Amino acid sequence: MPISVSIVEDDRDTREGLIALLGGESNLRCLNTYASGEAALRGIPAEQPDVALVDINLPGMNGIECVSKLKVQLPALQILILTMYEETDLIFNALRAGASGYLLKNTPPAELVQAIEQVHAGGAPMSMHIARKVVNHFHQLQKPAADLDQLTRREQEVLALLAKGCLYKEISDHLGISFHTLRNHQRAIYEKLHVHSRTEAAVKFFSRD
Repeated sequence: MPISVSIVEDDRDTREGLIALLGGESNLRCLNTYASGEAALRGIPAEQPDVALVDINLPGMNGIECVSKLKVQLPALQILILTMYEETDLIFNALRAGASGYLLKNTPPAELVQAIEQVHAGGAPMSMHIARKVVNHFHQLQKPAADLDQLTRREQEVLALLAKGCLYKEISDHLGISFHTLRNHQRAIYEKLHVHSRTEAAVKFFSRD
């Protein structure tokens, strides 16, 4: 039985292109298309497709909100984001909302067809560039702790006080060190944490857990 697909896309040319692509595949069937998230929420729960292709930039309700609402009504629905946006926050917001994959609109037609088949089979297809962003995001989550481990005990003490907003004189007095020694510790901290300001260092300090 062909994989049934619904399309949520406000651009007419893109919709027609997707319809033509799906129509040329014997194992795929386009059930319907919607130009807005509101229209999709009225139609998709009734037709219950296997897969929904959803754009993010829609008039009115955005695609991420649409995905979230669709998943409440149809938990088993597999949703592929198909968009031109590649910002990290949009990627993760879409995945948190319930999307199972994230593709850019420049994805070659053959790869889009393959992605629909993959998501229907339980996969999580992503454009290569998007997948790299996801990997880099999780690498960055691990970096603060790894970087902090490189600090000496004294540097960790200095960083803790810097992060708490203490003045340089307060830090010097508290640790019993000179201003010159404090600045040397600060430079070493910035270098090891790959930061350029007290604020950036504080962010690393507070994201260690």
